[in-house]
Amino acid sequence: MKSSHPLYDTALAFRALHVPGRPLVLPNAWDAVSAAVIEEAGAAAVATTSAGLAWALGAADGDQLDRDRALAAVARITAAVRVPVSADIEGGYAPDPAGVAGTVRAVLAAGAVGVNIEDARYEPDGEPLRAVGEQAERIAAAREAADAEGVPLFVNARIDTFLRGAGGVDRTLERAAAFRAAGADGVFVPGAVDPETVKELVAGVDGPLNVMVAPGAPAVAELAALGVARISAGAGLAQAAHALVRRAARELLREGTYEALAGGYDYGELNALSGRP
Repeated sequence: MKSSHPLYDTALAFRALHVPGRPLVLPNAWDAVSAAVIEEAGAAAVATTSAGLAWALGAADGDQLDRDRALAAVARITAAVRVPVSADIEGGYAPDPAGVAGTVRAVLAAGAVGVNIEDARYEPDGEPLRAVGEQAERIAAAREAADAEGVPLFVNARIDTFLRGAGGVDRTLERAAAFRAAGADGVFVPGAVDPETVKELVAGVDGPLNVMVAPGAPAVAELAALGVARISAGAGLAQAAHALVRRAARELLREGTYEALAGGYDYGELNALSGRP
């Protein structure tokens, strides 16, 4: 029976966007106005970048931001756009599965219909990834919390084997299988963009594969041909935007000129996007 939750249809629509060979392309937002700009550019959905969002709130990436501040920002983003929003919630903003479940309930309250949950660890003991069983329990808790709310939340299991230098295709697929069995809908493997590697991951992952792109990565059309179902830019847009701030500030302070400001967003357009109900 269809759920009466107000996010039910939006969540279904977001899930339907994950099509191998016809990928959902997500330029990631970090605040309300970047989300509005991305939607205006034609994005079918908006995903947050946990790094960019943390930086905007004065925190470092890597489990440094608290849940309340993070999800207050997500709520501002969902209010700024009409398309579905997926929230990157790092490791779940919680130390245990029960806490991850609480985070998922807060994500739904903020209006998002997808989450990324990563398996990276940042504790000082040096272990780069959570144990498979521990991470599977956290994903299962997220799945159960969303199901209990009546929302088909898209749970994207981020596997940081490549990003953290903690394994290759075989270890990634082992973790992917465990996380899918625990209730993840898709698998996100940042750091893996080599076509042969992507081809192996597409073949080995039982579900939609998400890759993260940056300059030098294969074009969207090539990744689509390999069977990728979701492509995201991670913190890339935020990094590029902040690099522009640095260039423009240095030029203004050192040379007294303003050429880096050329091509900026029209004031009226940006103001209208920011004030749109």
